[in-house]
Amino acid sequence: MTEQLTNNPLLNPVEQLVAYEQIKTEHIVPALEFLLKEVKALIEQAMSIEEPTWDNFIEPMEYGTSRLWRAWNVVNHLNSVQNTDEIRAAYNTLLPQVSEFSTWIGLNKELFNQYKKLHESEQFQQLNKTRQRIITEALKDFKLGGVELEGEAKERYAEISEQMAMTSQQFALNALDATDNWSYTTEDATEVEGIPEQALEAAKALADGKGWTFNLKMPSYLPVMQYAQSSALRERMYRAYATIASEQGDKKYDNSQNIENLLALRTELAQILGFKDFATMQLEKRMADSPAEVIDFIRGLAARAKPFAEKDIAELKAFASKELNMSDLQPWDLAYVSEILREKKYAYSDEDVKQYLPEDQVIAGCFDIIEQLFSVKFEAVDAETWHQDAKVYALKEGDTLIGHLYTDLHARSGKQSGAWVANERTRHLHGEQLITPVVYLTCNFTPPQNNKASLLRLDDVITLFHEMGHALHALLSKVDDPSASPFSSVEWDAIELPSQFMENFCYEWPVIQKLSRHHQTGETLPRELFDKIVAAKNFQTGMQTVRQLEFSLFDMLLHQQVNKLNISDVLKQLDDVRQEVAVVIPPSWHRFPHNFSHIFAGGYSAGYYSYKWAEVLSADAYSYFEENATEELGTLNPASGEHFKKEVLAVGGSIPATEFFENFRGRAADASALLRHYGMFEEGAEA
Repeated sequence: MTEQLTNNPLLNPVEQLVAYEQIKTEHIVPALEFLLKEVKALIEQAMSIEEPTWDNFIEPMEYGTSRLWRAWNVVNHLNSVQNTDEIRAAYNTLLPQVSEFSTWIGLNKELFNQYKKLHESEQFQQLNKTRQRIITEALKDFKLGGVELEGEAKERYAEISEQMAMTSQQFALNALDATDNWSYTTEDATEVEGIPEQALEAAKALADGKGWTFNLKMPSYLPVMQYAQSSALRERMYRAYATIASEQGDKKYDNSQNIENLLALRTELAQILGFKDFATMQLEKRMADSPAEVIDFIRGLAARAKPFAEKDIAELKAFASKELNMSDLQPWDLAYVSEILREKKYAYSDEDVKQYLPEDQVIAGCFDIIEQLFSVKFEAVDAETWHQDAKVYALKEGDTLIGHLYTDLHARSGKQSGAWVANERTRHLHGEQLITPVVYLTCNFTPPQNNKASLLRLDDVITLFHEMGHALHALLSKVDDPSASPFSSVEWDAIELPSQFMENFCYEWPVIQKLSRHHQTGETLPRELFDKIVAAKNFQTGMQTVRQLEFSLFDMLLHQQVNKLNISDVLKQLDDVRQEVAVVIPPSWHRFPHNFSHIFAGGYSAGYYSYKWAEVLSADAYSYFEENATEELGTLNPASGEHFKKEVLAVGGSIPATEFFENFRGRAADASALLRHYGMFEEGAEA
């Protein structure tokens, strides 16, 4: 072994926690290249087995590849949360190699034939349903991976797969760099009037004593848009955010070409595989059967939501004109006027609520709620991390370890914006040894300033609960085979069920009591303020809903296109969708697609609708908790939690989502629960 492979922490046994503080940039490429070579040899050996069985064929591959995928997950994570020039260079060196390896597996006819041989053998009938499903789904994946292609088509498929991976990575880097490289500094105190103290302290820290510096990361951007009295400052920030990674800003970060290339590559890939378009291909392994079904679903919801959205915007405009003398409401005014209107209607502000939501109390309360619902226990662990903000927790059932959770909650330079959960390691029963799951939970909350507690907005708390739902899906899975784990095989339009389900608890009084503690007085959030929050829960829900439906419809229609599109075609498609669905039409220079990482650099291409699809499931699932609430505990009923844990979280992807939902609810999902949760029904009418 070379020096770079000896004592390389990325090559440690998969059973151990990662020694993050020992990882050096020079470890990354040698480790992954070594593992790629090792795993390729293992797979070639598996292809020569004459009579493949689960024990001599699939299980050795599952375990043998686990060290590779764990190491790649670590590198992926570091690239997202600690994007130095050195890590980026290492990642960009490896990405085409990993993409090529994945394509090699997908196109490997000998490997495919081994799965077919096992599928057609007598042993297949003796396997449990989970393992039968793994093999059946693997055969589908091979077909979607181009295994039946020959000659030029096979070569072109491999080329496209690599090009798509590299283009998506460049899209993400452009969005990150464009965000990181924009800031605005002012020394004019009148320009920052109205902005909350915590945001101003953060802006002062960025400015190094010369006024205030604002950037496009959410902890800086949102307080300006909600509270800054200066319309000019709001417009400046809005314009910068709305044109991230486009020709409107620094042209070296322009994502126009990446969007055009990705759409063309996706269409070509789908057609090589015999599908009419990319959207149809993507739905091959979803709950939804066809693009037409998805589009009908989106338009049906939009038809119900748009009248409520129109009422929302009419109320906002009337209030702005009458109370604020703003007769020509601009897009950069919406959040500002909405905050004033909400304060007027419900007599509280986001800032009032934040005082009761210090981050440490919210985390402790969130853990307490999960422990009560699902009979588990979080314990802080002294383990190595990649940054001082990151923390590690062991999750236990009784004295039994069931997994580890890493949290990294604060915004900083070099860290991708947004919030997400990802696997580091997947649960796997290998012989008698149980390898427990390890999960990353990442957010971008405001970091503490001047040794003061970081105060969270209610929206931040909801985000935390959302991501915790994803984390619990992986951590509470009882599936012992990695290929049936939640993130591997739950249908993509059901994957948001646990996350959106968890959001509902943020509006329950017993929950708020656990989450809140005033950062100065130590008091819990007053009941009177909580009642105002609940009353305001559906404030502008119509506008928020049609906005999400706008993104969903744009995504699905865009990926149904088969003609080559240029960026003006893409923008026109979005404009057409807005004319149909939206009640707020942005300026012509708005460039939303250029920063729409969900569909151009994430897993949601022809899949953004899945947020709303899964929200139907999650709202109906939460209705079960409402129906079984007790006077003492409310919806925090451990019996309900145990039922959800057993029928939804524990089964992962071992059975189809339709089946596990019906097992939990006793029937198919009912969309009326979602509309009821939104408050979208007329007085006296059933949703």
